[in-house]
Amino acid sequence: MIIPIKITEKAEVEIKNIMANKNIPADYHLRVGVKGGGCGGMSYALGFDKPKEEDQKFELAGIPVLIEKKHYMFLMGMQIDFFEGDEARGFTFVNPEIPKRHDV
Repeated sequence: MIIPIKITEKAEVEIKNIMANKNIPADYHLRVGVKGGGCGGMSYALGFDKPKEEDQKFELAGIPVLIEKKHYMFLMGMQIDFFEGDEARGFTFVNPEIPKRHDV
């Protein structure tokens, strides 16, 4: 099965840091998913969880990853990155295959 997501090097370092230093249980995996829809569009979820029967399981850069089967197609081509700036830090979801909108 094709792995639908990519994890950038910065995000990989941060995820591994969280797994090593934030008391994440050894049997937990990184869960990637989607929430919502409707007027606000889709938002993405990232967290740690135990595997469930309906999950697709992958490993990216040594990180065990879970994606619910029903979320798989919504995550196709998605790239998870980590941003750290002066006023904010966190994970971002970017799909490089979708062109950015340029307002005139």
